[in-house]
Order: sequence, then structure tokens, then C-alpha cells
Amino acid sequence: MPSATADSARTLLAVERDRAERLLNRVRLGVLVLLGVAAAVYATTLPPSLNRVNLVLLVPMLAWTIGQQRLLYHRPMLPAWLTLLNPLVDLTALTLLLLAYGLAYSPELALKTPIVAGYFLILAALPVASSTRKAAAVSALALLEYLTLLAVFQGVRGLTTVTSPVVASATAAISPLDEGAKLLLLACAGVVATYATHWQERLALSYSAAAQARERLQAQLDQAQLQALKLQLQPHFLFNTLNTITALVHRDPPTAERMISGLSELLRFSLGTAAEQEVPLARELEMLHHYLDIQQIRFQERLAVRFSVEAEVQQAAVPNMLLQPLVENAIQHGIAPRAAGGGIVVSARRRDDRLVLEVLDDGLGIPRGGVVREGVGLGNARARLRSLYGDDHVFDASPRPQGGFRVYIEVPFRLHAPRPREAA
Repeated sequence: MPSATADSARTLLAVERDRAERLLNRVRLGVLVLLGVAAAVYATTLPPSLNRVNLVLLVPMLAWTIGQQRLLYHRPMLPAWLTLLNPLVDLTALTLLLLAYGLAYSPELALKTPIVAGYFLILAALPVASSTRKAAAVSALALLEYLTLLAVFQGVRGLTTVTSPVVASATAAISPLDEGAKLLLLACAGVVATYATHWQERLALSYSAAAQARERLQAQLDQAQLQALKLQLQPHFLFNTLNTITALVHRDPPTAERMISGLSELLRFSLGTAAEQEVPLARELEMLHHYLDIQQIRFQERLAVRFSVEAEVQQAAVPNMLLQPLVENAIQHGIAPRAAGGGIVVSARRRDDRLVLEVLDDGLGIPRGGVVREGVGLGNARARLRSLYGDDHVFDASPRPQGGFRVYIEVPFRLHAPRPREAA
């Protein structure tokens, strides 16, 4: 698996774990508040020693839980050590609570209290916010702390034990079988929590790899589609120009010769950018000038072309060979059929974060009630813009009220980034 894919998956996983840790801390605060309320309610029925234990442990835990929210939660990401420290603090506080209950009152009572289930709750939360290593460390610590608790009780106070778990449940004694079962369940819970965390990490990495593979495949399909569309333009443009030259070979050989020379220069220029889907607007305009030089030989004074291009958009990224077929369309369908010829205006300007391109002509336009039929030029331009920009573009081809035709294009404005040269 590529390291970039793994890094991306781990970054996403870290963000989700950070979000989970913030949520767990709010849950921790809610549990501590409930425990505080319960301790206050039962305060009159508990020995003073147990009330002091509750106070000594609950107050620092509340202070830690609230304090980390005030001190750390303004950061975009919580410190990595916090996801390890919080479960360690929870485990240690739980162990100290059971130890204090056992020493202040009865070890057997402490071991039978439902608070022991807190170990399993802490382990159950590990896959949500911890890494595999942290989950393994906390799981091992939970088992170690409970073993230490049993050892301290046995060494300091001595434990009253009976063999039968049934008898132990009805008396103040405990059964070694019960405690062995708790240790076994704690070990199993730790293994499950660690495996669940590891499985979550593997799942995130696999999902990220699959998602990036789909994105690469889609990008390759989009690139193939764009390349096919662009290749469609080249023979269309070439055949039209060659037809023009053929018509002049016998009637005006010198002019035909100049057009062949101009076509050679234009082909050299266009082949130099054949592999690029986007080029700077300045290069697109330069190619358009080469094309218009050929057309100017053909139409002479019957064709007038004017450019209105803002200086700041010269390096804006535009689709390669976008303007030439639109201008060719204006010449072929708007200017050429008119005996008097006509004019074309090519404009480019920036409007906020958008690049606006227009090709206007004052040719024949569309007869009243007529329908705009998209040929290769207009249809290809529309398809390429959709492939490159999705819905983030505007393409409008329509007759002008005063006569002629207008093609309006609006795309995101961004500077062209040159492609790195490939090593031989």
C-alpha cells in the first residue's frame, strides 16, 4: 500500500478518534456528576470514612475532566498522549476507589460491588479513541491493577474465602473461582478491545486505499474522455483548413503556398501542447492568432478580428484548443456566407473569482424561430467544460439580439500550473 494512502487514512482516523475522545470526555463528565449525586444521596447512610473516599476521588476526577476541556479543547487536535492518559486515569481512579472501600470497610464488599464493572466499561471504550498499542497497554494495565488490588487486600486485610461461588454469594466471603473468572474475563475483554482497535485501523486503511484506487480510476477515465474529445478537434480543424488550401491551389497558388506554410507553423505549435488538457490563456490566444493568420489570407478584408483581453488573465488556465473551434464556427457559419464578411470579437476578463470568455460575431446568426444546432465545435466545447469543471461552469451559445452569434463561457479563475517535465 502506498505510504501516501496510509498517511491519508491515518490522518482521517486521527481526526475521528479526536472527535471520539472529546465525546468520551463529555460522557465521563456526565458519569462523574451522576456518581457525585449518588454519593450525596447516600452520604447519610455511609460511614464517614467512605464519604471521605468519595470526596477525595470524585473532586480531583471532576477537576481533571473539566480542566482538560478548558485547557486543551480549543486546539484543532488534542495531544496524542491524552487518549492514553485518560483511560489510565480512569483505571487508576477506579482501582483506588475499590482499594479505599476495601481498606475502610471490607475487601469482600469492595470486590462484590457493581463498581467492578467499570473495568469492562473502560475497556469497551478503547476501540473508539485509542490506537492498537494504547489499547493493548490499557488492557494489560487493567489486568495488572486488578491483580494488584487482590494482592493488597490479601496482604493487608486478608480475604475471607470459600470454595463454592454459591456459598460466597450468600455470605460475606468471596470465592477464588469468582475472582479467577473476573481475571479471565478482564483478559478476554482486553484482547477483544485490542483486536477491535486493530481491526478498525486495518479497515480504515483498506477503505482509504480502495477509495483512492477508485479516484485514480475515475481520473484516468476522465482523462481518457478529455483526450478523446480533444483528438476529435484536430482532424476536424485540419480537414477544414486543407479544404480551404485545396480550393486555392489552382486559382491562387502563391496564396495556397502561404497558407500551407502557416498551417505547418500552426501544427507545430498545437502538437507542442497536445498532451496538456489546460494551458495558459496567453498560449491559447497565440495559437488562435496562428489560425487567424491563415484565415486572414483567405478572407483578407472581409474578416476583421478584435481582441479584448485583460492583462491579469493572461496566465489563467483554460482548456487547450477551446477558442479556436469557436472562432472557426463563427467564421464558417457567420462570416463566410456573407458577401460583405464581418467581424469577430474575442474577449477575456476576470469577474471576482471567475474567468469570463466570449466569442462574438456579427454574421448571419440564426433566423428568427431557428434552433441552434451544435456541431463538432460547440458540442465538443460543452462536453470538455463539463468534464473539466463539472457543474462549476457556464456555457451559453445563442444568437445576439442585434444579429450574429455569441458564445459565453464562465469557469473558475485560477493560474495555470505548468506540468513537471518527465524524466527520459
